[in-house]
Amino acid sequence: MAEVGAHLTAAPAGGDRPSVFEAVAQDSLMAAVKPALQHLVKVLAESNPARYGFLWHWFDEIYVLLDLLLQQHYLARCSASFSENFYSLKRIPMGDGKQQPLATAGLPKRQHWKSLLLLVLVPYLKGKLEKLVSSLREEDEYSIHPPSSSWKRFYRAFLAAYPYVNMTWEGWFLVQQLCYILGKAEHHSPMLKLAGVRLVRLTAEDIQALEKKWAETTSSPTHSFTSRVQSALRRALGGIAFSLSTGLSVSVFFLQFLDWWYSSENQETIKSLTALPTPPPPVHLEQEPSSAVLPSLRTVCPLCRKVRVNATALATSGFVFCYRCAYGYVKAHQRCPLTGYATELQHLVKLYSPES
Repeated sequence: MAEVGAHLTAAPAGGDRPSVFEAVAQDSLMAAVKPALQHLVKVLAESNPARYGFLWHWFDEIYVLLDLLLQQHYLARCSASFSENFYSLKRIPMGDGKQQPLATAGLPKRQHWKSLLLLVLVPYLKGKLEKLVSSLREEDEYSIHPPSSSWKRFYRAFLAAYPYVNMTWEGWFLVQQLCYILGKAEHHSPMLKLAGVRLVRLTAEDIQALEKKWAETTSSPTHSFTSRVQSALRRALGGIAFSLSTGLSVSVFFLQFLDWWYSSENQETIKSLTALPTPPPPVHLEQEPSSAVLPSLRTVCPLCRKVRVNATALATSGFVFCYRCAYGYVKAHQRCPLTGYATELQHLVKLYSPES
C-alpha cells in the first residue's frame, strides 16, 4: 500500500499520543533529505554546468515545489505529512477527543491549508533568511558598501538583531518540546498549534481504511479522458511517494551520514582526510559570445579589464579577478565567469603578494 508502506504497524496499547522521540524523529527526517539532494544537484552542476547549472541556481525553488506536491498528496490521502506518515502518525483537528476521524477522512480545509503552508513555506522562508544573513555578513566583512551609506547602517542593525531573533525562535521550539515531555502541552512543535491540529498514532482501523482506499483507487475504472489523466497523475505521484517512502526506510542512516559528512562543522576534518593535489586549469573553456575572454596581461582582471585590485582567486577554477568583480558576479550567477563551474561566495580566496 503506497501511503502506509511496510513500516506501519498498529498503535501500541499505551495510547494514541506519540512519544517525543517519534515526534522529533519525524521532524528531522525531511531535514536530512534536503542536504543529500542538494549535494547530488551540486555534483551534477559541477560535472556539466551548461546542462545542470540551473538546477543548482534554482534548487530552493525546485525543492519547495516538489515538497509542496509531496506534502499535499499525503495530507489529502493520509491526514499527515510525509514524515509523519512514515512514523505511523496522523493529524487530527484540535478538540477531537474519543471519536477520532479516520486518516482517510482528511483534515478540514482550514487545517489542511494551514498545515500545508506551515510545512512547506516556513522552512523555505527560514532557509532564505539564513542565506540572506550569510550574504550580508560577507558584504559587511569585506566592506562592499560605503561606510556612510544608510543601507549599511540598516543591515548592520539587522545582523546585530538576528542572533537574538533566532535564539527566541529556537527557544520557542525548545520550551514547547519540554512542555510536551512533561505532559503540559498537546504539541511538541508550535507549528502544529498554529495549524490547529495535533499528532496521534495510526490505529488498526486507519491502516485498514488506507489500504482499502488505495485498492479502490487502483482498481476503479475510469471512462472520461479527464478522469483518466487525473487517475494517471495520482498513480504516478503515489508511485513516487511509495518509492521515496520505501527508499527512506532502507537509507535513513545513509541520509543522516550525508547530512553529517557535508555539514559545515566537519569541513575542516573532511579536507584533511580527502586532500588532493591542486587540479590543473581547464584545457577547454566553452566560450559564449557574451562571456569574458582572458586578457593578455596576467595583472588585468578578466571582468573589468583593468589592473586587479584586491586580487581574489576562485577556488573552483583557479582564475584571479578583482574582489569586487568576482564577488558581484558570483553572487548574481553562482558560477565562475570563465569556466561556468558552480561557485559560491565561500569559494573566493583573497591573494596576498609580498609587496602588500
